[in-house]
Amino acid sequence: MKLIDLISTYNYSEKAFQRPYIIAEAGVNHEGSMDLAKRLIDEAKEGGAQAIKFQTYKANTIASKNSPSYWDTTKERTKSQFELFKKYDKFWKSEYEKLKHYCDEVEIEFLSTPFDTQSAEFLNDLMDVFKISSSDITNLPFIEHMCSFGKPIILSTGASYVWEIQQALETINKYNVPLCLMHCVLNYPTLDKNANLGMIKDLIGKFSGTIPGYSDHTLPRDMEALKIAHLLGAVVLEKHFTHDKTLPGNDHYHAMDKEDLKLFFRKMEEVYDFIGSQQKAPLETEEISRNNARRSLVASKKIEKGEIVDQSHLTWKRPAHGISPKDIGQVVGRKALGDIDEDSILQWNMLS
Repeated sequence: MKLIDLISTYNYSEKAFQRPYIIAEAGVNHEGSMDLAKRLIDEAKEGGAQAIKFQTYKANTIASKNSPSYWDTTKERTKSQFELFKKYDKFWKSEYEKLKHYCDEVEIEFLSTPFDTQSAEFLNDLMDVFKISSSDITNLPFIEHMCSFGKPIILSTGASYVWEIQQALETINKYNVPLCLMHCVLNYPTLDKNANLGMIKDLIGKFSGTIPGYSDHTLPRDMEALKIAHLLGAVVLEKHFTHDKTLPGNDHYHAMDKEDLKLFFRKMEEVYDFIGSQQKAPLETEEISRNNARRSLVASKKIEKGEIVDQSHLTWKRPAHGISPKDIGQVVGRKALGDIDEDSILQWNMLS
């Protein structure tokens, strides 16, 4: 299923779990190399992601020259946003057209987050859904520009108050486009104790007309954050993606790789084994328990032939091979058709 299909057909009242849609956030981990970008696409596909997402920007339109860092500078030592973005802003329209074509070839969905109106314009021809970064949640004119294309929106909510999210939604709702609202913590990396995955439930409760999602910046390790986020209701899951987690700098150090993705999907298969059917009904394997572990009405003492059965004649014991205790009201007041010995399981043919 393509992302636009999931977002456009999402059933807000349906409580059943559905398989998550995974976006491998490659960002600029290609570091300006087309070969490396294609490798990231290949490995995201191999890992099982449904989409790979890049980031499209120019340093001089995203950050001023006086723009301090907000990441872990022990991992990425560049302390100026402008200087960091300048390292990785080499790809533009023609490069993303090639990446879109390659994604189509290997059958993985192409996405890229635009950070200016010019990139939004040409990316509109390449993708069906727009992603808005947490950093642009208060950039209402830019949000409005992306909404004007009439396509579904994915909005990350890192570092946001509820009123800021509400303001962004008021802008988006004017265009009547489907919206996926993603919980996110804007720390690179996010410590496990700061992930606050419970906020997913708060977003679902406060913004019930949106599709729940989660953009993860925790260290991948065992991929528990994505698993828990999905179990809390997140349908669209996004995590930074790299071909080599040992590389220094930028987004490599908190990203997952293809093996992490495979691990996540193995974990989810185990989870779905536990979830099983989502419609309550007894299983075939429970039939023996229904028959032997439930109870029947049993004579607590001998009931003489012709005697009228009252409450004092009855108790309930296992197995459920006779009259159910739920029918006790239909038993009391009936006449015994023959002697009923103590501890006998009552049957309807014993009574008038």
